[in-house]
Amino acid sequence: MGDGKQALRNGLTYADAGVDISAGNDLVSAIKPLARSTRRKGADAALGGFGGLFDLKACGYRDPVLVAANDGVGTKLRLAIDSGLHRGVGIDLVAMSVNDLVVQGAEPLFFLDYYATGKLDVAAARDVIAGIADGCKQAGCALIGGETAEMPGMYHGNDYDLAGFAVGAVERKKILPAKDVKAGDVILGLASSGPHSNGYSLIRRIIALSGLALTAPAPFSKGETLAQALLTPTRIYVKSLLKSLRAGLGIKALAHLTGGGFIENIPRVLPKATVAEINLDVVPYLPVFDWLARTGGVDEREMLRTFNCGIGMIVVVREKDVKAVSTALRKAGERVVTLGQIRKRKGQEEQVAFSGSLQVQ
Repeated sequence: MGDGKQALRNGLTYADAGVDISAGNDLVSAIKPLARSTRRKGADAALGGFGGLFDLKACGYRDPVLVAANDGVGTKLRLAIDSGLHRGVGIDLVAMSVNDLVVQGAEPLFFLDYYATGKLDVAAARDVIAGIADGCKQAGCALIGGETAEMPGMYHGNDYDLAGFAVGAVERKKILPAKDVKAGDVILGLASSGPHSNGYSLIRRIIALSGLALTAPAPFSKGETLAQALLTPTRIYVKSLLKSLRAGLGIKALAHLTGGGFIENIPRVLPKATVAEINLDVVPYLPVFDWLARTGGVDEREMLRTFNCGIGMIVVVREKDVKAVSTALRKAGERVVTLGQIRKRKGQEEQVAFSGSLQVQ
């Protein structure tokens, strides 16, 4: 009873407990224009309601299937927090979900974010959400809502965590992967912008081994600090792939190379009786991956199961459609390489077979 009476005499507030409602309101005011900049057909409501609204009918689908994905940015956030460079991880947050939607043939429609922190830094949070809005515009989806949670005692100081949620739609008859993926189909690869948002627990160990500060010049990227180079945002492939899919150019399957790299992700879109043969000699192996492998003593197989190694998206096409699909994707701004072919599987061999070796080109 005594403690309760003392609390009443002190007139405790939520701010006394470490939660600043005013800062939260300031953030909402700051991000409303950012959300407004991502408007598209089906999403016209402003932020501020209890839920985000989306009018699917306005998009013109006839027999739509909704596709949902959620993801985070992982320990790449640690580099953003330690360096004070926050905007890129907002793009990463969107990219990790919308790239997963498009591999099923879906158009991303809307996105919601969750931002949790120990003490809200309005400027840092605004930078993150500005990146989220940028990512949404790159993907053609609307930022229709989100949640900011200030939770002292759960997070240390200005540390924060992110989660993103994306919803898309695809006509039922156009869901990927197609059922006729088979031996003889060709495997194309779309170049990545770097490690994207995977393998950063290992990357941070390698940074520690290197002895380099985040503000030191990046050994593999002229004119950038180590932090700037390693915080390069994940490439968003949505618009270029949707353009080819809508043109009916013959894409049979797509695989987003995230955690697990080549070895874990490609089999997810292959029939069990097939193997993807990949020629590593043609992979656009970026200098950042060479530096990570050399500095950390990481062998090639471990690189291939941890990182994208320079290929962020796999595209499976019929042999006769290779030229048309490659040309369309290049015109849309992608770097396209022919990685290999699908063949029949022999016994219980692994579903990804490699020839050649990774090397900076």
